[in-house]
Amino acid sequence: MEHLSIKDIHDRLEQLNGWEMTGDELVKEFSFENFKDAIKFVNQVGEEAQRNAHYPRILINEDIVTIILTTPEANGVTHDDFKLARAIEQMV
Repeated sequence: MEHLSIKDIHDRLEQLNGWEMTGDELVKEFSFENFKDAIKFVNQVGEEAQRNAHYPRILINEDIVTIILTTPEANGVTHDDFKLARAIEQMV
């Protein structure tokens, strides 16, 4: 699997609200009303990741969840990362 070019990544980022490229990762921070809602969201992301066999890094800080997407095998961002980002956007 080959990573996307910087141009392809930036073009695709224009279609996603709030996602940013940081190094070789797609990153977005999600805020919730409380910790319980944040954990519920993380569980939904986990279910989608499992279905796609593509796993994000997830950071939880009280009511803030940070999702980090990259494909280590490709040394960068791939179609799979954008597919999961789009699915995550449907959850919020």
